Amino acid sequence: MKLYYIPTSCSLAPHIVLNELALDIELVRVDYKTHTTQAGGNYYDVNELGYVPMLELADGARLREGPVILQYLADRRPDAGLAAPAGTMARYRLQEWLGMLNSEIHKGFIPLLYARQAGPYAGVAKEKLARRYEWIDRQLTASQWLMGDRYSVADAYLYALTGWGQASWMKSHYNADIRFDDLHGLQAWYARMHERPAVQRALREEGLA
Repeated sequence: MKLYYIPTSCSLAPHIVLNELALDIELVRVDYKTHTTQAGGNYYDVNELGYVPMLELADGARLREGPVILQYLADRRPDAGLAAPAGTMARYRLQEWLGMLNSEIHKGFIPLLYARQAGPYAGVAKEKLARRYEWIDRQLTASQWLMGDRYSVADAYLYALTGWGQASWMKSHYNADIRFDDLHGLQAWYARMHERPAVQRALREEGLA
C-alpha cells in the first residue's frame, strides 16, 4: 500500500492509524504548492482532484476520502479495535463522528485558513467552529476518547484537524486564528493523543516533531 500525504494536512490522521496498526506502507510525500510527488511525478496523475490523503492498494485500487480510508485501515486489523464491527450501533456512532468531523470541523477550518479570500465570512465561520469545539469539549470532559472509553480512528482525525489551531508546528504553516485554551476536556484529550507513540512517530516521519 501507498499513502500519499502532505505534512500538516488531514492526511496525518491515516498516517497515525497506520502506525497504530503497524501496517506495511510506503509513504509518498506530495508538495502542496507544485502538486508533485517526492519522485517528481505529477500528483494529478494519481488523483485528479489533487488533494490528500490518497491510499493506493496493492492491486492498484485507490481510496481518496479520509473517513473511508480510516475505516478501511481499521478493518485490516479488527483485533486492534480502532473501529467497531460493521453493522453494529458502535460502528454507526463512529461514522456519525467521522461525518461530523468531516463536515463541521474539517470544512469549518477552511475559511479560517484562507481568511483573506473568505473576507468577512471568516469571522462568522470562526464563531461557528468555536461552538462546535465547545460541544466536542463537553463530550471529552465526560469521556476519555470520542467513542467513550475506546480509542478509535475518529480520535486520529480530530487530532490532525485540531492541530491547525492548537499546535505551534501547525501554526507555522497555517494561521487559523483560533485557540482552545479554555476547553479543558479538549486540552487533556489533545495531550493524551500527543503522547501516543504512533502519533509521535507520524510527526517525526513528516518532519513535524
